[in-house]
Amino acid sequence: MAEAETLETMQPNPAWDAASYPDVVDTLAAADYTFKVWGGDWCGDCRGQLPDFAAALDAAGVPAERIDHYPVEKADDGSKVGPLVEEYDIELIPTVVVELDGEEVARFVEEEDVPIAVYLAERLSN
Repeated sequence: MAEAETLETMQPNPAWDAASYPDVVDTLAAADYTFKVWGGDWCGDCRGQLPDFAAALDAAGVPAERIDHYPVEKADDGSKVGPLVEEYDIELIPTVVVELDGEEVARFVEEEDVPIAVYLAERLSN
């Protein structure tokens, strides 16, 4: 398996208000989920969305060893290049895949109209 690196955009946003999202925080903390995050520090969507998601994971007490960062670059044709991009069919970033016991249980892809943490919590609580 590819070794995870670090995305600067996954530094938690200190202004994110966990008290406004108690159900989201509880859901993210509810199981031993692994969060696989594909993004690029160069990507505007990633810079806008990932710091709040990182803050939600932090508020949920998710340990760093269960958060894998996969920095992605953009090829000349617009496709994404990076660790496990083909294996996980990554086309847009940010993409977050949530796994439980090695199985994918939820996926956020850039285009959703709600914050990453909210979107994933809704899917994980169903």
